[in-house]
Amino acid sequence: MTNSGKHLAATRTVGLLPMMALTALAIGYTSVSHAGATFKIDDTKWLSVGAGLRTSFSSTEDTAGSLGGEPKWGTNFALNNLRLYMNGQLHKYIKFEFNTECANCGLGGSEIRILDAVAKFDINPYFNLWAGRQLVPEGRIEMNGPFYSATWEPFKTPFEHSDANIQTWLPGPTAGTFGRDDGVNIWGAALDGKLKYVFGAFNGLTHSKTTANGDGNLLYGARVAYNILNVESAPGYYTGGTAYGGDGDVLTVAGFSQYQEDGAGSPTNSGNFLLAGGDLKFEKVMADKGVLTVNTEYKNFGIDYHNGAPAPGGASTFYVGGGAGGLLNGFQGDSITSNLLYLIPKKVWIGQFQPYVMYTQVMTRQGFTGPQDQSEYEGGVNYIIDGHNARISLLWQGGDLSGGGGIWNPAANGNFVNAIKLGVQLQI
Repeated sequence: MTNSGKHLAATRTVGLLPMMALTALAIGYTSVSHAGATFKIDDTKWLSVGAGLRTSFSSTEDTAGSLGGEPKWGTNFALNNLRLYMNGQLHKYIKFEFNTECANCGLGGSEIRILDAVAKFDINPYFNLWAGRQLVPEGRIEMNGPFYSATWEPFKTPFEHSDANIQTWLPGPTAGTFGRDDGVNIWGAALDGKLKYVFGAFNGLTHSKTTANGDGNLLYGARVAYNILNVESAPGYYTGGTAYGGDGDVLTVAGFSQYQEDGAGSPTNSGNFLLAGGDLKFEKVMADKGVLTVNTEYKNFGIDYHNGAPAPGGASTFYVGGGAGGLLNGFQGDSITSNLLYLIPKKVWIGQFQPYVMYTQVMTRQGFTGPQDQSEYEGGVNYIIDGHNARISLLWQGGDLSGGGGIWNPAANGNFVNAIKLGVQLQI
């Protein structure tokens, strides 16, 4: 999952750009709208475009103050995500998805880079093949991405290969960031859509002068989910943290894993990387039309080094994605994160309030030389105007997970740090 946010660009969110509309009129095409705006070319060909924006203000304890003076609360405005979406169909069975992200926008940069570039061969409900840069199968919170998660800042657990740029040291969403990698996924659904699966093969850790995997082994990922009650409506193999009651009563359980031989370590001491876990989503529409939502996810991270664990110090103290040297060795241990939300049925002005609580704990395996166990409490309220397309979030966080350095900072000091954040999310 990611430093400023992990990313899921969904095929459901589409909109019109004026220039494309003029182009469509100029060449005689008509514009139709169904589940969003779409340029219809003929009976089988169509093109849709859209955009997504997330921006925030935060104030964090003990992050400001003059040198040698008393620590003060620091403040920061950030552009968390800026995405452009494009989807299209070339043939009854052939589609494509192309999405971009503003790399380093939260750090003051403004470079637009490729997030997803997927060729989709949608054969039937049971078997589909997607090839290109896309989401690696993982847990629900990772697969939701920032725009379809239930909370503003859901990504608290340690990084995997698909969250860190594992081929170069350049920041931003190239292959191997924000849960993406270059590869292929096979996915489908059975039992009237209740059983959904996805299996994929990807580059994973790419060999370099300082990393393992000299044999060029692929990373394999898998996720299998079963909808015990109603079938969730998320497209493809994507997921969502809440449907705000739109799917009715939902109870979905899932298991997932990622594996790469020689997927961690150094050229002289490599190790096999294995991630395994499970997640659960429960959503209940109450008699008064309020919506109760629960998400919980567990992960276990392990590395089997061929020549024993690396010596303490140096790169061995870094997580995957933890900065310079962070791509050499991965986190070893367990993590769990859970949230509980309630969408109040009464509308206030143009939206509904959704208070929530969230808890995350990261448990370091004994003998691992990284940070000690960390945890974080969170409470807040979402103001839901138009589902995932328009919402405002106000929240408090307290713990030593994010404020004290967190999973992306191996020098986390373990202090309990408070933070207040306000986030705005818009999509079309």
